[in-house]
Amino acid sequence: MSLLDFKEIFTATMILFAVIDIVGSIPIIIELRSKVGHIQSEKASIVSAIIMIAFLFVGERMLTLIGIDVNSFAVAGSLVIFFLALEMILGIQLYKDESPDTASIVPLAFPLIAGAGTLTTLLAIRAEYETINIVAAILINTIFVYAVLKSSKKIEKVLGKGGLGVIRKIFGVVLLAIAVKLFAANVLGLFQY
Repeated sequence: MSLLDFKEIFTATMILFAVIDIVGSIPIIIELRSKVGHIQSEKASIVSAIIMIAFLFVGERMLTLIGIDVNSFAVAGSLVIFFLALEMILGIQLYKDESPDTASIVPLAFPLIAGAGTLTTLLAIRAEYETINIVAAILINTIFVYAVLKSSKKIEKVLGKGGLGVIRKIFGVVLLAIAVKLFAANVLGLFQY
């Protein structure tokens, strides 16, 4: 019996697609590009895929080794997402990159694409699905992420400045809600000892 199951791949792909929410991140991507001038789409996509696949195999062990539980990791990630959302809603700059020539690994590959929500989701679905199917789902999502990153300039032209501002605020609130949900879902786990 083959371990490759297209139904599992499809379901895992949809779960990861919802959690990564690259479409919802378009305003952040455009904002980052305006700050740094250039986004390395290939590098960001490859690094985020490597982070997700590596975390799928060694994530829980790695966190346990350094004394961090999954809940703490998720809460930390939710705080990063929270501040990104505040930037979008209030139009302020909290994140300052040390090397402002490109934006690929931080904050794009991590925590935006392969963030705490995505990584904790990977740990959760690993219990339900075959690893090979999850890896396939990660690769499918990486291709889609790459396509969105590559076409962010075109998307910006279609939306225009006004449309972008509105979408940025809306997705800022959505991102804030995701941060709050991620925080609420994991904060109680911090005190269960």
